[in-house]
Formats: sequence, C-alpha cells, structure tokens
Amino acid sequence: MFTIVLMLKPYFPSCRRGSRITTLMSTELNRVLRHCHLSRPLRVKIGLGLLPSSILAHILVASVLWHPAFAVAQKPDMVRIQTSAGAIDAAIDSGHAPLTAANFLRYVDQGFYDNGTFHRTVTRNNQPGARVKIEVIQGTISSSERDMAFPPIELESTAATGLRHIAGTLSMARVGPNTATFDFFICLENAPALDFGGQRNPDGQGFAAFGRVTKGMEIVRKIHASNADGQKLVPPIKIISIVRISPSSYLD
Repeated sequence: MFTIVLMLKPYFPSCRRGSRITTLMSTELNRVLRHCHLSRPLRVKIGLGLLPSSILAHILVASVLWHPAFAVAQKPDMVRIQTSAGAIDAAIDSGHAPLTAANFLRYVDQGFYDNGTFHRTVTRNNQPGARVKIEVIQGTISSSERDMAFPPIELESTAATGLRHIAGTLSMARVGPNTATFDFFICLENAPALDFGGQRNPDGQGFAAFGRVTKGMEIVRKIHASNADGQKLVPPIKIISIVRISPSSYLD
C-alpha cells in the first residue's frame, strides 16, 4: 500500500479538511485514478501543507502515472502453447516486462517455436549438485531455426519489472546476464531463488519473468512428470506451435 499526502496550508491558510479545495483535489484525483489499473494499491490523503488547487492534482496524477510502481497496466498478450501433451494458455506481460515480452513474441510471430520442444524437466530428484533446488520445465525453438535466431537481449530483472517467479510463471532461460535468446521455462512452484537477489544463479541477477500460465497447469505438471534421463526429457515433448489468441479464447 502506498500513501500520497497532499499539503495545501501555506498557499491556502484557511483551508481545512473537507473544504472546497481539498474536496476538489480529492475528487479530481479519484476521477483520473478510477480509470487506471494500478500495479499496487493506492491510498490518497488530503493534508494541509504545500501547493495550491487542482493544478497540483494534475501534477500529482502525472507523477503517479509515470512512476514505475504505479504503471498503468496494459492488457496482456495471450498465447497458446500447443504441445503433444495438450494446450497451455499464457498471458504475456508486456506492461511490466516490455523488452522480454517483445523478444518472446517476435519468436512466436515468426513461427520459431513451431516444431520446437520441451526438452528439459527439473525436479527435486534430478539436481543433486544444486544448493538451491527449483522445479521447472524448459522449452526451445526448432533446431532448424537456431541459425536464424535473434541476438541475445538485456536481462530485464525482477527488480526492474516487479514481477515474481511464482507457480505458472514464464521466464527466460540464460547462462550469464544478457544472454537470453529463445529458451524459456515455466515454474511449477513459487521460486524466489529465481528472482533478483536469489541464489539459483551465482551472479544474483535472477531471471527475467515475463508471463504466467492462465490455463493448462495440469499439462505443465504432466510434462514435468514425463520420462527423463537426468533432466533431459526422453523423448522430448513436442511444441506443435505457439500462437497469439484472443482473450475470449481462454479461461482464467
């Protein structure tokens, strides 16, 4: 919860709570903010201290909307990951992770994931050397498309996006910082060790979350439990396609 306090007294010595001035500002702020989908709850308090009239209301609204903590939420891009094990629908969060989301969607739009695979499953029992254990499945593009892959992107960490690795999160696989290209993974459980400052990767930068599963977690779990040699799925689970879908095509 964030609280904003408006201070009016120096410019309006006689103003008080409930006055025409404070009521005007409160009404103006709430009118604008009512139409915004804020990423965090917002509480507005009208106080008695600093700047005048509805001009301050507009300035404050502008500053709120420009601040990352109060970013106006964009409607997510919806995709369907059609696999040989079933379909997984996901919301891609371009509002909070624009760079990572755009990178993933350009691979989607150009068909790179058609005939790709989920090739890796990480379970509690197949990472004996890991100090911090996670549970994910990892997908990739078709091997025939790798030579045409785009350059790696800058790491858009959870410290910058405010997203978290929870059950159902889509995130980019990487080795070092700024090395992510097309491999992505889906979390089976909450995994704070994958966030910025987490210890799964020694550099502490975490991984770039960019979406979440909205339908089909049972398919994710099915893939996760499939036959594997170590962490390698044998055989890999085929990704038939990943395509954009309309919001009416999925269920939350």
